[in-house]
Amino acid sequence: MSNKQIHQWSHGADMVVGQLEAQGVRQVFGIPGAKIDKVFDSLLDSSIDIIPVRHEANAAFMAAAVGRLTGKAGVALVTSGPGCSNLITGIATANSEGDPVVALGGNVRRADKAKLVHQSMDTVAMFSPVTKYAVEVNSPDTITEVISNAFRTAEQGRPGSAFVSLPQDIIDQPATGTILPGSTATSMGPAPVSAINEAAKLIEHAKKPVILLGLMASQPTNSTALHKLLGKSRIPVTSTYQAAGAVSQEHFSRFAGRVGLFNNQAGDKLLHQADLIICIGYNPVEYEPSMWNSGDAILVHIDVLPAYEEQNYSPALELVGDIAATLDLLAARITHKQELCSQFSEILSDRKHQRELLNQRGASLNQFALHPLRIVRAMQDIVNNDVTLTVDMGSFHIWIARYLYSFRARQILMSNGQQTMGVALPWAIGAWLVNPDHKIVSVSGDGGFLQSGMELETAVRLNANVLHIIWVDNAYNMVAIQEEKKYKRLSGVEFGAVDFKVYADAFGARGFAVESADTLEPTLRAAMDVCGPSVVAIPVDYSDNPLLMSQLHLSQIL
Repeated sequence: MSNKQIHQWSHGADMVVGQLEAQGVRQVFGIPGAKIDKVFDSLLDSSIDIIPVRHEANAAFMAAAVGRLTGKAGVALVTSGPGCSNLITGIATANSEGDPVVALGGNVRRADKAKLVHQSMDTVAMFSPVTKYAVEVNSPDTITEVISNAFRTAEQGRPGSAFVSLPQDIIDQPATGTILPGSTATSMGPAPVSAINEAAKLIEHAKKPVILLGLMASQPTNSTALHKLLGKSRIPVTSTYQAAGAVSQEHFSRFAGRVGLFNNQAGDKLLHQADLIICIGYNPVEYEPSMWNSGDAILVHIDVLPAYEEQNYSPALELVGDIAATLDLLAARITHKQELCSQFSEILSDRKHQRELLNQRGASLNQFALHPLRIVRAMQDIVNNDVTLTVDMGSFHIWIARYLYSFRARQILMSNGQQTMGVALPWAIGAWLVNPDHKIVSVSGDGGFLQSGMELETAVRLNANVLHIIWVDNAYNMVAIQEEKKYKRLSGVEFGAVDFKVYADAFGARGFAVESADTLEPTLRAAMDVCGPSVVAIPVDYSDNPLLMSQLHLSQIL
C-alpha cells in the first residue's frame, strides 16, 4: 500500500496499530482494559509483540529503556482511569531522563466525558505537565496524525515522553485515513561557525578549562565526537550520572569522575576552580547548577536546545545545533593540548589513586554485612564491556555512581532527574529486549526492589537474561542518612526483612543469598552463569554512609 493511499479501516484501533508498525515499533508494554482492549486485539494481527506487565509504571520504565538504548520511542499501552494514573510516574521519569517514550491511554467515550462514569479522568490535563506532548484524538480521521506527531516530539531535540488519549469510541468505530511515514531523525547542522570560533578562542585563553558532560553527551555519535575533542584538547572532564560511559578509557586520566546529589567530588573541585566550563548536552535537571557553579567561570553551553537559563546557569556563549557536528568543528580548531595547572593535577592524581586503592584493597573489606565498596569492587569484575547495568535509586546508587566506572556510552542507565525508585528491574527487561544476546545486570536496594519486584514474573515469562542484585539493609537508607544529618533521628525509614532467595524462587527465577563475606564473589559468578532471570541478595553495612555527605577519601576506609 502506498503511504499516500486513503484506506478504510474497520476500527480506529487497526489504524493505531498500522501507524505503530510504520514507526518501526517492535513491542508494546502494558495492561489491557475495556476502554483500550480493541487495540490489544488489533495487535494480534500485527508484527508487534505484546509484553503484558504487572504494573503500568513499569510499562513506561521498560519502554524508556528501549528508547534510551535505541533512540526510537518505546511504547506503553494502558487502559483508562487508574491505568493512566499508574503510568504517570514512569512517564514523568522518562521525560526528566531524556528517554523517548510514547504512551497510549484509553479513555471513556467522547459522549460520556461530561457524565459521572467510571474510569473517567482528564488524562491530557494530567500528563501535560510531565510530557513534551499530550493530546487526545478527537476524530478517527486524525489518529495517525496525532500518533505520528507524538513520536516526532518524543524523539527529536532533547528526547522525552509523549501521551496520546484514545477515547473508546475512536478506537471502536470505523476510520478513514492514511498511514504516515515513520518518523526519522531530523538532520541538524552544527552551531554557527562564529560561535564555534569564539568557543575555540575561549579555550585557547583559559588557564583552567573543564568540560561538564550531561545526558546528551552519552548518545553514541556525540560520545564519539567528544573523544576527538578530548584527544585534541586534553581538557579535564567530569560528568553527571546520566552521562555515564561517555568518556573512553583513552581519556580516563583526565576524567574526574561523576558528580551529582552531594557536592563534594573530585569533579566538583574542578568545577569550583575552573575559569571556563564547557557544558555538553547538559540540562539543569541532571545536577543543580547551584551545586557546582561558583559563579567565577565563563559558561559555554553546547546542546541541541538553547540553555534553560536560571540564576546559576546563564551561559556567556551558546552553541546550539547538532552536538557531534559542533564538537567535530570545535576539535578541528583546537591548536594545543591543555597543560594541567598544579591544582588540577593534584585533584586528578588523587582521583586516580582512589581508583587504584579500590582495585587493590576493596576485596579486603571483610566485615559482614558487607561494606558498599566491597560490593562495588565485586560488581566491577562482572560488568564487562558486553554487560549493561541498570541502577535504581538509593544509597547504593551513590556508591556505584562514584566508584564503578564504565567506558561505553549508555552502558550504565542511571536516574537523577526524578530519582525514581523501582526503575532498575523494568529498565533491565527493556534493555534485554533491545540486546537479547547480552547479559543485563540490574541493582536496587531492598526498598526499591519491592516497588517493581512483581516484574520478576515478566522477566521469567520472557526468559530475560537478567541478573538483579539487591543490597539488603531493611531500610530506606538514602532517606535515613539525610534525616540523621538534619534531625539526629529517623522517621518512617525502617521496614521488615524479606527472604529474597525464596521470593525469587517463587517467581520461577534462580534465587541466591550471600551469607558470608567470602561467598560474595563466587555467588555473583554463579548468578551470572544462569541463562535467564536470577536474583542475588547481599546484606550491606551502610555505617560509612555519613562519609558520602562529607569529603570522603577512600584512605579513610581502605
